[in-house]
Amino acid sequence: MNDRRHGVLILYNKPRSEGPDGRFRESDASVIEEVKVVARALSDLRVPHREVGVTELAELNRALLNAPEKIVFNLVECFYRNSEDACLVPALCRACGKGFTGTDTPGLLLRLDKWHAKAILRARGLPCPAGRLVPQDVEPDLAGLFPGPYIVKPARADASEGIDNASVIPAPGPALLDAVRRLHAQMGQPAIIEQFVDGRELNVSILWHEGVPTVLPLAEIEFVGFDASRPKIVGYAAKWLTDSFEYRNTRCLIPAPLAPELAERVRDLVIRAAGSIGCSDYARVDLRLDPQGRPFILEVNTNPDLSPDAGFPTVLAAAGMTFAEFVDRILRNAARRYRRNHTEYAIEATVPHEENAESAGDRIRWSRPEDRAPILRMLEETRFFRPDELLVAREVLDDALLKGPAGHYQSYVAEKDGQAVGWVSFGPVPCALGSYEVYWIVVSPSCRRVGVGGKLMDRVERAVARRKGRQILIETSGQAVYEPTRSFYAGLGYRQIAYLTDFYAPGDNMIVFAKTMSDPAVTPAGV
Repeated sequence: MNDRRHGVLILYNKPRSEGPDGRFRESDASVIEEVKVVARALSDLRVPHREVGVTELAELNRALLNAPEKIVFNLVECFYRNSEDACLVPALCRACGKGFTGTDTPGLLLRLDKWHAKAILRARGLPCPAGRLVPQDVEPDLAGLFPGPYIVKPARADASEGIDNASVIPAPGPALLDAVRRLHAQMGQPAIIEQFVDGRELNVSILWHEGVPTVLPLAEIEFVGFDASRPKIVGYAAKWLTDSFEYRNTRCLIPAPLAPELAERVRDLVIRAAGSIGCSDYARVDLRLDPQGRPFILEVNTNPDLSPDAGFPTVLAAAGMTFAEFVDRILRNAARRYRRNHTEYAIEATVPHEENAESAGDRIRWSRPEDRAPILRMLEETRFFRPDELLVAREVLDDALLKGPAGHYQSYVAEKDGQAVGWVSFGPVPCALGSYEVYWIVVSPSCRRVGVGGKLMDRVERAVARRKGRQILIETSGQAVYEPTRSFYAGLGYRQIAYLTDFYAPGDNMIVFAKTMSDPAVTPAGV
């Protein structure tokens, strides 16, 4: 790793002495074992490092801004005041000019929200068990429920917290209702009733190198001596309670004895699932095989447990890789992303006078994860777009938030008084030299006709000019409701270059506008 001289900051969440009501203290404390093993690997690699523990999001800015290290080894797993806050660590690292290991903020948020993660996997055509979400404090409705057996899981928890033998229910009825109510009361969050796939369980780990994922040896969980009174699940006891029957009799078999065709099918599903969630560096996907041998994805684990007894280090050893070699690889990944993103940010930093010239309450900046909800709300409020178009916009935005300036979709927001009031996304046209396209632009209804859209387009034009782009293309609809939009583009000097009849739908024509970069008005000084 070329950035060794800068050192590595191991950032972790300080565990509490015990979980709520004394529960989950074992999983809570495992992060300390992760810190120890990562620190030992860094020492073996002769990489300078420090360990900093934090208890809440408010402590991160100080820890990051004061840190001389360029790369953060992210072991922050949970903040107990707000579990979502831990997912924001990568975004804050980026904002403070740091590189980081592991999955980025959008993927971590999906990992935490298991119901939305399941919806994304199924939308991508990946097999998942049937499920039903039961919100907190809502009485379960079992009408029309899919066939059993069932397993009741917390919607927003990791490490098998909230899952025990009583979580598996054979049939709908009072026991299933009680299991949901119990989870609501104990975990204080929504419950997922999921169809229990009663068969073999697989854990499949993935390791990335220079952006390319590799599936490590497939692992199968063996349930030794489990009789009918014990469901074959990796619940909390099997993972953490060392004196329990489940812990002593749940073993990892590597490699999993699978037919070659099935093993290849599993590898393909795992790569697609991890890509759908946005994993990077390392991840684990849990699956079950039904009695017919069909695989079903249970969960995608971003930044899985690295403590010595956990599954991921065990699979690394089976693959012939030392833990230090693993740490070295993901640090190289993080350093490569840092250098690439640092260069992109440096391009934007060549025009600091533009942002400084704007008032503190009204400026254009890179989009951030916290802008996602306001942007999606703005898109819906226009009432211009069909549901399928809104879905595409959401995918573009999520990709931009995940990959930042290094990604294809460049994404800016207009901010007024600390709130996102406009959004624009653009990027290079594939297979075209120097042509860029504006994919989406939207302004909050409360801020229209005051120049917000013009400022967003000005930032796009300057960014394209700095990248030596030749022209900017914009597609829009020919419907009457889009007349103000077309007038807006024409007023900015864009000319109509194409008209395609019935392109979007019968009677909905596409109009293409273009503007060249030869106009001095769009060329920043010094470029």
